[in-house]
Amino acid sequence: MTRRATLRTTHDDPDIVAAALTPDNTESMQTTVEGDELVTTIERDSTGGLQSTVDDYVVNVTVAETVIAATRTHTTTNHE
Repeated sequence: MTRRATLRTTHDDPDIVAAALTPDNTESMQTTVEGDELVTTIERDSTGGLQSTVDDYVVNVTVAETVIAATRTHTTTNHE
């Protein structure tokens, strides 16, 4: 039996977040951009595997958002 989770997160620049996450995505993950949302579906054979992959994904989204925000701050600060 396959377990599935779909995560929807809203971002100012979902394409940039999706690009940042792509290198860490596995075959069990599919990510699309729908408007300002990043929609990722994860399918795994076990509940534990699904939980681990979702946990990793959430951490990766958080890191991507943090880096993007820091880059904006740095870029804005240097151009003023």
